[in-house]
Amino acid sequence: MATNTGLDGMVVAQSTTSLVNGEEGKLIYSGYTIEDLAENALFEEVEFLLWHNRLPSKSELNELVEKVAQGAVLPDGIITLMKNLPTDAQPMAVLRTVTSALAHYDEDSEDNTDKDVAREKAIRLTGQMASAVAAWERIRNGEEPVAPKADYNLAQNFVYMLKNEEPDETTWRAINVYLVLLAEHGLNASTFTSRVVTATIADLHSAVTAAIGALKGPAHGGANTAAMNQFLDVGEVDNVETWFKETRESGGRVMGIGHRVYKAPDPRGAILKQHARDLAETSGNTKWFEIAEGLEKAARKDDYFIERNLFPNVDYYSAIVLYTLGIPTDTFTPLFAMARVAGWSAHIIEQMGGRLIRPKAEYVGEMDLDYTPVEQR
Repeated sequence: MATNTGLDGMVVAQSTTSLVNGEEGKLIYSGYTIEDLAENALFEEVEFLLWHNRLPSKSELNELVEKVAQGAVLPDGIITLMKNLPTDAQPMAVLRTVTSALAHYDEDSEDNTDKDVAREKAIRLTGQMASAVAAWERIRNGEEPVAPKADYNLAQNFVYMLKNEEPDETTWRAINVYLVLLAEHGLNASTFTSRVVTATIADLHSAVTAAIGALKGPAHGGANTAAMNQFLDVGEVDNVETWFKETRESGGRVMGIGHRVYKAPDPRGAILKQHARDLAETSGNTKWFEIAEGLEKAARKDDYFIERNLFPNVDYYSAIVLYTLGIPTDTFTPLFAMARVAGWSAHIIEQMGGRLIRPKAEYVGEMDLDYTPVEQR
């Protein structure tokens, strides 16, 4: 029996959500290039696109923005739950717990067959996840959560709920671009997880909670935190060459360079690099960007990276963007989840009514063993 560990190259579903062309470094959302969407679209536009395979009209977009903001209000029971968690709880673990608990407050949580109902649940969950991420950062620092504003889009509301101040355009637009770029990316580990759960006819909250669990791992969504910790470890621009040399000689990894799919530059990485540069210049703190760019240049001169076509991925410069905006490093991955819920829910809706996903495993263990009574072992 032929085995394929990791399911590399296996086609297990048909989808209209995105095309990830790793050989050419292209990412398409339902027909639109990621470059075009990142430059022009609100996150809510992208969410609508992924759910309906078309861009919304102005009235449809306004309605969705309003619905997301209205649905973003967290039930009092969820706030109480969060306040009773240990303040040193990991933000991604808190988001996983809260997402699961939110099902108890959604009257449609157990309607698992109607795709229109699923979209409405996804709208509510989109706003609630953003509120939960912002609320936890405040709660663990001894501050009260801030309720969302009804006339803000998701990126504006997130900044407002996090900082309890009016969002400046530079900040919320940077968050919006990040959300757009991270909204969808084919059958990555967390998205595949969401489809596996959905195929059992489980509810949307269960599928998203499972996806959050998959995203939490450092080999998936946790990579941007690892990348930023790496830059912090380098510390100063003058240390880049020495750090890179010592890391290569010791067999260590340069986090955020290389991708499972892309054998050409990650198109999201190029967009985020420019935003990281712009934010560094406007903030007056260019050190972290210069460290990241210095490591990138060192890698691109190294035969190991050249021969394997390893380039900065989405995690690499997104770490600089989020850090410059004042987002704590352990909250990077929850922001990833805030974005990816758009793609997860699109795949969940596609998977609804589909077959149970049941691959095989090749048994390689022992055979024909004789049972020995426990007294004789």
